Amino acid sequence: MSEFKYLFSPLKIGSVVIPNRIHFAAHMTNYAENNCISERLAYYYTERAKGGCGLITTEEMGVHPTDHPYQKLVDAYHPEVIPGFKKLTDSIHEYDTRIFAQLNHNGMQGDGKISRLPVWGPSAGKDPIFREVSKEMEPEDIAECIVFFAKSAVHAVEGGFDGIELQLGHSSLIRQFLSPLTNHREDEYGGSFEKRLRFALEVIEAIRNAVGTDLPLGVRLNADEMHPKGGITHEDAKKIAVRLEASGQIDFLDLSLGTFYNLYLVEGSMHTPLAYTVPLAAGMRSVVNLPVYCTNRINDPHLAEKILENGQADVIGMVRALICDPELPNKAMESRTDDIRNCIACNQGCIGRMGLGYRLGCIHNPAVGEEKELGIGTLEPAETPKKVIVVGAGPAGLEVARVATLRKHKVILFEKNNDLGGQNIIAGKVAGRQEITGITRWLTSQLNKLDIDIRLSVEADESLILGENPDAVVIAVGSTPKEKPFPGEYSPPQVVSTVQILTGEAEAGERVLLIDLDGHHQATGTAELLADQGKKVHIITSSLFIGSALGPLQDLYLTRQRLAKKRVTFTPDIAVLEIQGTLVKGLNVYSNELIDFGPYDTVVLAAGNVADETLYMALKGKVGELFRVGDCVAPRKTDTAIIEGHRIGRIL
Repeated sequence: MSEFKYLFSPLKIGSVVIPNRIHFAAHMTNYAENNCISERLAYYYTERAKGGCGLITTEEMGVHPTDHPYQKLVDAYHPEVIPGFKKLTDSIHEYDTRIFAQLNHNGMQGDGKISRLPVWGPSAGKDPIFREVSKEMEPEDIAECIVFFAKSAVHAVEGGFDGIELQLGHSSLIRQFLSPLTNHREDEYGGSFEKRLRFALEVIEAIRNAVGTDLPLGVRLNADEMHPKGGITHEDAKKIAVRLEASGQIDFLDLSLGTFYNLYLVEGSMHTPLAYTVPLAAGMRSVVNLPVYCTNRINDPHLAEKILENGQADVIGMVRALICDPELPNKAMESRTDDIRNCIACNQGCIGRMGLGYRLGCIHNPAVGEEKELGIGTLEPAETPKKVIVVGAGPAGLEVARVATLRKHKVILFEKNNDLGGQNIIAGKVAGRQEITGITRWLTSQLNKLDIDIRLSVEADESLILGENPDAVVIAVGSTPKEKPFPGEYSPPQVVSTVQILTGEAEAGERVLLIDLDGHHQATGTAELLADQGKKVHIITSSLFIGSALGPLQDLYLTRQRLAKKRVTFTPDIAVLEIQGTLVKGLNVYSNELIDFGPYDTVVLAAGNVADETLYMALKGKVGELFRVGDCVAPRKTDTAIIEGHRIGRIL
């Protein structure tokens, strides 16, 4: 028997029974091709069905030509989508998983760059991200939109979907009609609560008339817009839920939180608590009898089980958790929870890529989006096992060692420090980023289960490596901070790198200037750490603002908020010309004004790294196969290091 009594119990949703309570909820992928389901997208969803989840809901699919907020959107209103739907649903059904189609119109939360059509909204207004003024929908526009919702639902049924979810959540025209923040109409679709609800009820009724009463139909409802000027509150959302249930036409409530005004709530990073929307699900469940889904930062089956046991929700939405480890359900069912690759909510490979228009990925799992070639069951033993030496036990080296050992190579892993993890361990020392070390905790746990020769506190050099007579060598020794990134006369302990601060090699004085050429957590997280130690911190950067790389990760708002509360000073637009002692000479990049900063007690540099390529160059031409991966190729982020490590592990 599984230890998860509730998580692996079936649940009836309308006429459909899902085999367990794990839901791969709707999320953007950028995998569609020609606005249809692509082979890549089908493999991606099928991987999660193969991994054991009970229910999949597709990413939003467009219902009308006026709604095309991004290029890679599936257009459910086109009949051309039906063959792709059938291939997808047939593939999912091979694994006893159920799949629902999410239908949506983003309304004013978009622009017309792709469609070249006006953006529709309940009233004229601007979305805070896209900032295009929407056209207030005329009655004939509303009627046409309702017809297109119904047409799209018919296509979903013809494509073999088991149910339909309507998006009334964070990015939704229907929610915009429901919310007094965005609906300022004075006709039958605006004003009172019932009038604002009318569009939603008419869409639901039209879909029911088109597909019948047997097909499960539900909504992803915004449980709280969390807007300082009102909007839909949690109490309002409960009233909406009660009214929708009373219509007798919906079968479930999936929940979302926030809007484009506060995306950090929609896509919470590791700076938000685990399961932070559970109180909203519990509140909703207290007023309706329909199954209620709870989603957001539920990355562990034990946590999911507790939520179900407490009666706070009926279905557990796991998005990033199943992106990170598609086999989480099966591993939990088989009592292999220590093998689960837990999502760390870094948002770097998934949401951060989506926000920039790239394909979905994962910092932790290089198979995401590459399931056909790299997915479950694709790793095969090497035809000729080799003796492989890996030098460096950061994320890249650990992944090489793991994959190569699984392929039956004999691996020796050298690490000069006395623990595994490399720069991932250092990254976990900045304020609020301890979860990032989950990457190397998982990799280390997997290596400990394999037959691998791990040699810690050994700095492998050319003679040591050649003395082992290896068939292949992989160099993964990483990078080091630039010693002199700026002109001038300066040196430790007055001028040090963020790495020296984080490792404890250097200690900052009371007044600190941090120079941010990073734009990422290394700079802002170190500044916050120093502020937490009581230091008076001033950050300067040549960028438009501090933390310029954090926006797509949904970390910018909360990071700046915390830093501001901790009295950290920000000065953007400053190019550093030179450092003399602890006096920094800067130039305003717009006014060309010369500005002196300091002197300070300590200057801390987040000014980039240089690849450590000495060992690689020394071994060139001296071993049969030689590779280098990660930062010793070029200093980059962790996701690239792991991808490279995985790739080399497969080709050895």
